Amino acid sequence: MTTDSTFADVLRGEFDPAWLSLPVGAAAAAGVFLYAPVTAEMATMLAITVFAISLWVGSPVAPWLTGLVVVGLVGVGFSTDLALTGFQSAATWLVVLGILLGEATRQSGLAGAVERAALRALPGDGTSDATTTYRNLLLVLCAAALGFVVLVPSSLVRVLILGPILISVGKRFTERRARVGLFLGPLFVTYYAGTGILTGSLANIIITGLVEANAGVSIGWVEWAVWLGPVMAVGRGAVITAIAYFLYRPQDAAAIDTDAGDATEETPASARRMMAFLLVGVAIWATDSVHGLHPLYGALVVAVLAFTPRVGVVGAGAVEEANFSIVFFLGAIFAIAAGLQQTGFSDVAAETLLASFPQDASLAVALGFLAVASLALTFLMEGLAVASVLTPVLVAFAEGAGLPLVPVAMTEAVALNAYFFPYQSAVLVAILGLDVVDTMELVKMATLCSLATLLVLLPIQIGIFALAF
Repeated sequence: MTTDSTFADVLRGEFDPAWLSLPVGAAAAAGVFLYAPVTAEMATMLAITVFAISLWVGSPVAPWLTGLVVVGLVGVGFSTDLALTGFQSAATWLVVLGILLGEATRQSGLAGAVERAALRALPGDGTSDATTTYRNLLLVLCAAALGFVVLVPSSLVRVLILGPILISVGKRFTERRARVGLFLGPLFVTYYAGTGILTGSLANIIITGLVEANAGVSIGWVEWAVWLGPVMAVGRGAVITAIAYFLYRPQDAAAIDTDAGDATEETPASARRMMAFLLVGVAIWATDSVHGLHPLYGALVVAVLAFTPRVGVVGAGAVEEANFSIVFFLGAIFAIAAGLQQTGFSDVAAETLLASFPQDASLAVALGFLAVASLALTFLMEGLAVASVLTPVLVAFAEGAGLPLVPVAMTEAVALNAYFFPYQSAVLVAILGLDVVDTMELVKMATLCSLATLLVLLPIQIGIFALAF
């Protein structure tokens, strides 16, 4: 965009205010770099972080393009190894494989098969009225999304598998708001409800692993499900479903295409094979406590099966149609997290937050404070990075203050799965990358779901902990 065209756009009233995030971010980064009372290396990393956050929040360009700029800035300001550290992460490659699985799911016909199964589950003549159909489909799909939390131990894979299915189901409605609701509702359920199941969120696994390594306290799958499952899995899923219904239900009762598909159509063989491949992956993911393999390997097995000639369901051409731009965003997120940790900012931030903790406070007050401290750090770095940085500090703090570790770890997990902006979570960026909703729609839904969690569900959960410990 040239200066002349920008000035002309302003005169015509067509200038996109999102571009204001560019000068704002640059000014904020310059201020941090010049005046922040920290070391030169820390100031440089903070300046890059502030600039990136400004662009990710304002979104004048796609998040992946900002990610490329950030990778370049980190490489110039520090080192090539630090800039490329995100591309060595198993989580990044899990996303790559998840994108391939999503494309294979779509092209195999499985998305259409699931749509027909959902329609067959509708009670009576539930497809004649748009509002009734939307409500029933939303309930069915959100329940299925909640079931995926138990079966598939990777929120990224769940989102990338369910995404194409939800897009296909949404095409039955002529109103865009209904399509958006059926897309965001189940995806947010399968993502946010993952807090209630130990294997449902990578942050849960990181937190429990660090708690065991630093304090010798092991939290089992069943123990986690008993304490968090009722409120943070089932309860959170119900709240998100209600939000998606009231926010996006159709306004026109006739906003439905009754000829969009035949619910009795036979499922193609390729769709059945793809389902079988996914069940192989589920078996690998669900038995991770036995073999100890990262979820990456389950996705790898499914991808190999889906793309193998004669055995699989799609050809190499599907790779060309897949959108891998999210990888550049992930690379930037992990580079920033590693840079903040390398320069010492992460430790300083965590310790500063906890230094203001009120002494001799009750367990309920302590857990509320720790939740706020955990949440505050997610505005500076990706949630998984916060988990790896903050958990050892929380363990030491809890032991020193005489707080029980189990509710401390679980409260941290809840706070680290309450996001507002896409840059805070690779999963939200993956949802955005499916090109169904824009950034503001995603932020609106994420904000409502997170506020409901923090203001309603978290106090209930803390109350349960306060009574039991």
